[in-house]
Amino acid sequence: MDISIIVPCYNEAENTDKLRRELFPILAELARESKVELLLVDDGSTDRTLEALASLLDTPELGGVEARILQHGTNRGLGAALRTGFGAARGNVIVTTDSDGTYRFTEIPTLLRYIDAGADIVTASPYHPQGGVEGVPAYRLVLSRGSSLLYRLTVDPRIHTYTALFRAYRRRVIDTIPFESDGFLAGTELLVKASLAGYRVVECPAVLHVRQYGASKAKIARTIRAHLGFQSQIVLGRLNVPSAADVRPSLGGEKWA
Repeated sequence: MDISIIVPCYNEAENTDKLRRELFPILAELARESKVELLLVDDGSTDRTLEALASLLDTPELGGVEARILQHGTNRGLGAALRTGFGAARGNVIVTTDSDGTYRFTEIPTLLRYIDAGADIVTASPYHPQGGVEGVPAYRLVLSRGSSLLYRLTVDPRIHTYTALFRAYRRRVIDTIPFESDGFLAGTELLVKASLAGYRVVECPAVLHVRQYGASKAKIARTIRAHLGFQSQIVLGRLNVPSAADVRPSLGGEKWA
């Protein structure tokens, strides 16, 4: 496989039709030139998500895309769902995206173009000067904006958004950078460790849209505690980060922002 698309899902039955209408045509278009696989990770949903996902596998909109469902018997968290997806992915490039389409699926080819241009990680960035937010309540942005600001101060000021799930990774990043979090910290942990290890991080200015169906699964207090604990590890120099020599023979220049 050339490209693996990972979509974590937890109680997202209302959004499965959105995947069919908005994501599948994009993947079918990519499949005209590349091998593409879609990994739908059901993280122990208690609604009809699993059944709804299964009904999508035979839809003609998938074109030449190979689609699989991976399932957790119980809800284990976003980070655990990502590890399950990464472990099953066969692509040289791996894309992770929210199931609710808060970042437009039409931007996936843009992420891939940044990878083609030499990036190791491409992350959507609504807080980039050229990015934006539409319709998302201010209270929902406090955590991600505040967290990203702290990481800019302690990790790399050139990266404006550290919390987005909507990203593309080269395979070598996933193979060499471990992350421990089972929750919403996972994406930030992976990005921070990869950046500190010397991988090239590129921001893709993007617009974050309000969720149309269902409710956000983020537990605010729990996620804040996780970020604060991770921040303390960064400040105290206690992160388990691979050395540059372990990552690759030559880092070849600075990170892009």
